[in-house]
Amino acid sequence: MMAFAISFVTPTFAAKTDPVKTEVPKEVRVQQIKNRLIEIRDMDMSKLSRAEKKELRKEVKSLKKEAATQGVYLSVGAIIIIILLLILIF
Repeated sequence: MMAFAISFVTPTFAAKTDPVKTEVPKEVRVQQIKNRLIEIRDMDMSKLSRAEKKELRKEVKSLKKEAATQGVYLSVGAIIIIILLLILIF
């Protein structure tokens, strides 16, 4: 019975590790993306191979996609609730 209890307790304690958070604030990351896009725009593309150009296009697409997801979005339900609260308050 004791071995049975220990076998279930040990893995749960071993699995709990606190991940190190190295997340960059949104404003800083957006500025990094803008700087990188400016660097890519100012590059001399005539000296690059086809594969390098393709990689740059992929990078630009991913950076633009990441920059687009940095905003705040409100759902329709949230907007309706906010409007109802404003009506009830005033």
